[in-house]
Amino acid sequence: MKTYFDHEKLDVYREAIAFCGWVGELLAEIGTKAAGKDQLDRASTSLPLNIAEGNGKFSTVDRAPFLEIARGSALECAACLDVLEVRKLVAAERIVPAKEKLVRIVNMLMGMLKRFSGRAKFLREDKGLYAIEHEQEYE
Repeated sequence: MKTYFDHEKLDVYREAIAFCGWVGELLAEIGTKAAGKDQLDRASTSLPLNIAEGNGKFSTVDRAPFLEIARGSALECAACLDVLEVRKLVAAERIVPAKEKLVRIVNMLMGMLKRFSGRAKFLREDKGLYAIEHEQEYE
């Protein structure tokens, strides 16, 4: 992918865009209208948009709130996947790779927030907290 803007160079942005694309494919397969489906669409879209908008800010004070929102959107996506699973709209094994991608995204956002946010010491997620439990390979 050719880059035109600075945010496109960020690994976290690329991961978020890839996740957003995966969500689009997943949602197209779910024929039922469901609140969790609609919310996952919104949250997965919010994730890269807030990373891009935050990266466009000149000061760290202005950048951090957008990264916090992106982090919240990533966590919301994980919860939406849980909702879709518990409602039997998506199989558990289907969401494991997506949650692992969200773990990487949250870890990257936490690293950025620790660098840019004056409130970083109040953030509860620690890199170790998001250790991936499953050592399976996925296609």
